[in-house]
Amino acid sequence: MNEPDPVLLDTTREGVAVITLNRPELHNAFNPDVIEMLSDIFEDLRGADGVRVVMIAGEGKSFSAGADLTWMRAAADYTRADNREDAGALADMLRRLNTLPQPTIALVHGPAIAGGMGIVSACDIAIATRQALFGLSEVRLGIIPAVISPYVLEAIGPRAARRYFLTGERFDAEEAFRLGLVHAVVEDRNAMAAEAEKIVAAILDGAPGAIREAKELIEYVSFSPIEDVMDETARMIADRRSTSEAKEGLSAFLEKRKPSWAKG
Repeated sequence: MNEPDPVLLDTTREGVAVITLNRPELHNAFNPDVIEMLSDIFEDLRGADGVRVVMIAGEGKSFSAGADLTWMRAAADYTRADNREDAGALADMLRRLNTLPQPTIALVHGPAIAGGMGIVSACDIAIATRQALFGLSEVRLGIIPAVISPYVLEAIGPRAARRYFLTGERFDAEEAFRLGLVHAVVEDRNAMAAEAEKIVAAILDGAPGAIREAKELIEYVSFSPIEDVMDETARMIADRRSTSEAKEGLSAFLEKRKPSWAKG
């Protein structure tokens, strides 16, 4: 009997790509095959015509418990070169997710630990059920959350990282909301689906090109000197105002109609 694919991809007619981590018996833990599949999917979605939103969810009781035990046991015998290659593959996968031009939404239920929390942090938006659980357990295993750290630090800030990187404590959805890791906490998975639908509807009301450039704007402004930001943002808005999307958006507003890209 064939093993089920560890990662599933489904795309709706509305242009929503749903990626599902599909190893429920192992709490959707990562291994090199999962990382490679995710990396390939993210790269394929980057240039996919008609894909407006990307959502990531986990099958079963967990979002993702991080690295699986079989992989961790094997890694104990890796050479330094093996470990560097292994870490590079994870880093590349997270970079591809973080830089997708489409908005990305993590749908978190159950544990999202270590690398699982890295996935959540690399997404633009995160929704969690009250049963969700987060943690950075690496120091308890004698390692550090190095590869996921750029995304986690951006999500929760250095001050919170000082606590959770160093203690390995787990924390609940309400704490994740307080830290800014998740944007909404809902009662259960049905409520999470409803909240996701609301967010997707809001995204689909925006112009695809403008959304892509808004993501680039956030990245640029967050990590550039203010002198560069002033000049570059002036150029960006000048360029954007001359696009067909901007002209259509203004016309639609003045004519009291929906723009051409809006659904429904």
